[in-house]
Amino acid sequence: MNGQKTIRRALISVYHKDGLEPLVRKLDDLGVILYSTGGTQSFIENLGLQVIPVEELTTYPSILGGRVKTLHPKVFGGILSRRNLDEDVAQLVEYDIPPLDLVIVDLYPFEETVASGAPHDDIVEKIDIGGISLIRAAAKNFSDVLIVPSMSHYERFATILDAQNGTTDIEQRKAFARDAFGISSHYDTEIFKYMSGNDGKQLKISEIQNQTLRYGENPHQTGTFHGDLEKMFDQLHGKALSYNNLLDIDAGIQLMNEFKDDEPTFAILKHNNACGLATRSSLSEAYEAALAGDPTSAFGGVLIANRKIDTATAELINSLFCEVVIAPDFDDTSLTILQSKKNRVLLRQKLFDLPTKQVRSALNGYLEQDADRQTEVISDLEVKTKAKASAQELEDLIFANKLAKHTKSNTIVFAKDKQLCASGTGQTSRVDACRQAIDKANRFNLSLKGAVMASDAFFPFPDCVELAKNAGITSVIQPGGSIKDQLSIDYCDENGLSMYFSGKRHFKH
Repeated sequence: MNGQKTIRRALISVYHKDGLEPLVRKLDDLGVILYSTGGTQSFIENLGLQVIPVEELTTYPSILGGRVKTLHPKVFGGILSRRNLDEDVAQLVEYDIPPLDLVIVDLYPFEETVASGAPHDDIVEKIDIGGISLIRAAAKNFSDVLIVPSMSHYERFATILDAQNGTTDIEQRKAFARDAFGISSHYDTEIFKYMSGNDGKQLKISEIQNQTLRYGENPHQTGTFHGDLEKMFDQLHGKALSYNNLLDIDAGIQLMNEFKDDEPTFAILKHNNACGLATRSSLSEAYEAALAGDPTSAFGGVLIANRKIDTATAELINSLFCEVVIAPDFDDTSLTILQSKKNRVLLRQKLFDLPTKQVRSALNGYLEQDADRQTEVISDLEVKTKAKASAQELEDLIFANKLAKHTKSNTIVFAKDKQLCASGTGQTSRVDACRQAIDKANRFNLSLKGAVMASDAFFPFPDCVELAKNAGITSVIQPGGSIKDQLSIDYCDENGLSMYFSGKRHFKH
């Protein structure tokens, strides 16, 4: 094999010992000389195997509470020496430095320590110095040294040991080195994010895990998801998720987060917008009301609920062709019913915190912003008209406003009795969005009499309010902020509508 090397000496320094024993025993069986320190050394000795303490090699003890153990020329010289250079080999002999052919490292769990909410001093102590240095040194010298940079690589390395009897080739060493630099880069990124508090002055994104998708937004585009979906969902059934599925799922999760503590609520999404949404006393009723909002667009959609899917709801869903169903859980019977369609994806949602930042590519760089986590409640609203909304209308205004926040701009949302009646989405003018919503409500025979209207941005003219009033709307919520706000307020006063300002614009592009 190309660039074949035999492993004769190995340095092992790991935090997690899980899965290490089979590797150590195999290396011992192959006659590999083992060097180690601290807890790893004790672990190997307790297996009854021979191991040389690093302190014996360096003639220096572990100092500063374990902060300095392997940082020594006799360690790093053995790793970084170029075996094809006579002068490097001569210096190894001169300074009695044994060449190392294998380095196995598992870093201090910095990321996990941050996630645990540990005190600052504990987090700082979990910044690995020696381990990260060993990884970088061994990866740099992949021509001669194999680096095993994490416990997740043990199994792959074990396969090579068994198949090749303690030898490695250049392509294998290069592949491990590539992974090693990926791990060290990710580790440093997590440290930077913690130390900077994600202040936005530099953009650092790193995800170790990834999932190759069938294709991107269209079949001629490649697509990859970078991240760990298993932290968010258990996929209970169905085919692999597509790029477009993931966009719709994200939109659904963001929307349903607004209703997570509400009564049973069901949403149906298509192309990142809700085509159906309703809150009812039972989940099956919520589903039926959501579907009634636009049964045509629901075909092939993504469905999401804020409650466990029960049998009654599953039987209703099963008559609809849908791509994905998401819920906190599914009862046994509902799961059996919904699994009758082999490709239908069923996702059980786990508890997790949504990201606080949003990033997207733009031009030759990236745009970063805070996620829109502002959700208005009734006490935030300011009445601007003589007429005031009823208690039910106020609840509907909040319901509609939440939905407008998660609908592509320009948008107009009509709602009544906590049901989406219709919406105008992604229009270049607010008037067009209003007309689109009125047309859709009429096509699906949803009366707008007594319904409310929400807008994601202010009304520069009263034309939308006039259209809505003529369609039956009785109350309006908008952020306000136009120099011509008074025109819309005056129209409402002249025609008996109530209008409330939320004070917050919710564009979504």
